[in-house]
Amino acid sequence: MRFENVLVVDPIDGEFVGSVEIQENVISEIKRVQGTQEFERILMPGFVDPHTHGSVGVDTLSMSQKDLEKWENFLYSQGVTYFLPTTMSSTPSAILSAARVVRDYIKNNSMTSVGGIHYEGPYLSLKRKGAQNPELIRSIDLKEIEETLIESVKLITMAPELEGFSHAQEMIQKRGITLSLGHTDATYEDMERAYNQGCDRITHFPNGMNTLHHRELGCVGAVLSLPFSVEMIMDGIHSLPGFVKLIFGIKGAEKIMIVTDTIDATAMPDGEYELGGQKVILKNGRPTLEDGTIAAAVLVFSGAVRNFREFTDCTLKELAMVSSLNALNSMGIKDRGRISKGYRADLVLLDETLEVQETILNGKTVFKS
Repeated sequence: MRFENVLVVDPIDGEFVGSVEIQENVISEIKRVQGTQEFERILMPGFVDPHTHGSVGVDTLSMSQKDLEKWENFLYSQGVTYFLPTTMSSTPSAILSAARVVRDYIKNNSMTSVGGIHYEGPYLSLKRKGAQNPELIRSIDLKEIEETLIESVKLITMAPELEGFSHAQEMIQKRGITLSLGHTDATYEDMERAYNQGCDRITHFPNGMNTLHHRELGCVGAVLSLPFSVEMIMDGIHSLPGFVKLIFGIKGAEKIMIVTDTIDATAMPDGEYELGGQKVILKNGRPTLEDGTIAAAVLVFSGAVRNFREFTDCTLKELAMVSSLNALNSMGIKDRGRISKGYRADLVLLDETLEVQETILNGKTVFKS
């Protein structure tokens, strides 16, 4: 496979017109075009979404392997080449069941964009629960955590102020699993302690956490003053465009990861859906619980990418960081996320408006418009 006369966008080397050759499943050769700067399409690293609860009627906690295949195929149309199905707070048996579905799916599919599973909860702050089911949020139980840490678990969101957090953090990180702080009412000191113990990642910042005060910096103050990396939901609702631009100016592209936080209602008609055992009402493209609480999101990843570009006026190089490389780096994945010789050929081909034209997974086309 070879792409000629494309604008190559690498998050390290930047943007240049050239050609890219793929042999088997890796990038084998890159040539820069001398002189002319005209190009037909844009080639970027495949998009990465580490925080998504569902799409096209599929939900992480209730999906079968067939459902997961349907979800994966839909995400190819959005340029996504790596994603983590994400749970809500639930019972240990339900969480473990979802992790087993993901584990078996990966085993049964040698070429898949499913990278593992993300546990969002249940060890969260009731005060900052957001759309999480309060009946299923609970105290840290080290034995329960141990029983649910099977090989498909790649990412866990937890509140650092909970009793037993430090022991849980040590257990999780020793397994090579990435820990992220979220749905938390922590003090600055709680956040700093978690950071100093090796957790440098924040779930859907600044949603689900206390805000900045000049006499108690809290969660937001800790994130702004310490070198945390942050997920951000790029729908313009969870964070207004002006706030996204502000964080981009403070943190820079190196510390931001685009996520969707989508639910099963994504790419579905208005109506009633379910999230973590709670009714969700989708109306005019906006999902809420019955009390009006924002219930995750329904924005597709390619739309989130276009929004970030519009909100921040970032370069394409910076866009490749926030849409791919940074999320992979946060999970210790080093063989993809770049357009560079020897890297795995997970790529997305876009037109000049950043609409997805083709998605390449492991050197093979999995979607073409």
